[in-house]
Amino acid sequence: MDGKAPSRQCLPNIALPLLSLTILPDVATLSNMKAHLLIDERKIVGDGVFAEIVVWQVQQPVPGSTHSYKYRLAYVVKGACVLRYDNEAGMGDHKHLGERRVLYTFTTLDQLVEDFWADAARL
Repeated sequence: MDGKAPSRQCLPNIALPLLSLTILPDVATLSNMKAHLLIDERKIVGDGVFAEIVVWQVQQPVPGSTHSYKYRLAYVVKGACVLRYDNEAGMGDHKHLGERRVLYTFTTLDQLVEDFWADAARL
């Protein structure tokens, strides 16, 4: 094991209970830069449906983004990630609608969360 905490992003259902045993610190190093955890929320939406929102504030933008946040917002239905917003290093701000990746124009954290919930409501 490499010592890194596992990503909770759209894992199979069987792995999700194991993640609750992992204590994630609110300050970490992401890609060799210090980061401060701002949001780490999971909301149960319905039977087999949940949303997870994780946002870190970073000292400098991740490659491909122009703001000081690293984020992932996932909407999972019966174990399948059907919607995800993220800014993976080198990919910039984007969202995944099923298997399709679409560019996303980041403006503010509030707008990011609002856009995510609006897309989730349309599913």
